Amino acid sequence: MEFVDLCRELANSDGHAMSRAVLKIADSYRTKHQQPKMPVIWLETNDSGDNNISFMNTAYPYLGQVFANMIDLLYSNTFMAAQGREALEVLYRAAEQYADQFTLVVEGAIPLKDNGIYNVIAVTDTKPITAREAVTWLGSRARYVVAIGTCASFGGPSAARPNLTGSVGVQSVLQRPVINVSGCPVNPDWFVGTLAHLLLYGVPDLDERGRPTMFYQFTIHRHCQRRSYFDRNQFARELGDIECMFSLGCVGPRTFADCPYRLWVNHVSWPVKANTPCIGCTNPDFPDGSTPFFSPLPQKSTEPAPSTLPTGKGE
Repeated sequence: MEFVDLCRELANSDGHAMSRAVLKIADSYRTKHQQPKMPVIWLETNDSGDNNISFMNTAYPYLGQVFANMIDLLYSNTFMAAQGREALEVLYRAAEQYADQFTLVVEGAIPLKDNGIYNVIAVTDTKPITAREAVTWLGSRARYVVAIGTCASFGGPSAARPNLTGSVGVQSVLQRPVINVSGCPVNPDWFVGTLAHLLLYGVPDLDERGRPTMFYQFTIHRHCQRRSYFDRNQFARELGDIECMFSLGCVGPRTFADCPYRLWVNHVSWPVKANTPCIGCTNPDFPDGSTPFFSPLPQKSTEPAPSTLPTGKGE
């Protein structure tokens, strides 16, 4: 509760006060308890790579501070220099040495169709290793599993209609709890803050979708700067108007995230501030449930969302 209260108290502060406070607490905790950094194995599977780019844009703590003070990134098929056989040996050693200690971060959806062949994370002398096999194996040995981004959390754009690869979220292939940090891409604060909570206090409070409530408790609509226009039935006619963009397809009323006050790009702006509607990228049915993007909510797609389709369990 101390950590959550701190995040809420400093959420609107200037000068990265919250980030400075969290980093100071993490350093103090590790020193006091002589705790090593959190071992992390990071797999990128079926996605666009936007989440690791967003993670690299973390601002106070900056990327170097996260690596130096918070996590020990043992393996990452995106960030590491090693390739091929050497990289795979690093993965095997890390999974063996840090079994039941490491946090598995999965970035991307998991293809199930045709035995998962549409995403291969490595090729050995005898066979390809699919994302499904890797996530299932590593997920059984990890202390925590974190799905970063909406593809990993719920399938996301990788599972959008017609979903040719049969992609699903990580939870659909693991019989264990998964912490979903959704977003397309994820806000770096949501991901780094979740890692900090795991390091200091363990699993944070989660909503019914497995997302940390400290970031996803309230709707965009609740804290939107244009909420007063909605309450007075004053709606924008076209992009650039100052009124509420519900009429232009905003999905804020059913999207849970703290974008209106956390902001993006070094805490400078967010879509509504930049005169474009929220497209609901943290939602389980994104993007199908948000389309057509510029049509009002009652006119959006009503077909079953990817999260409600067969998951592939027991295939």
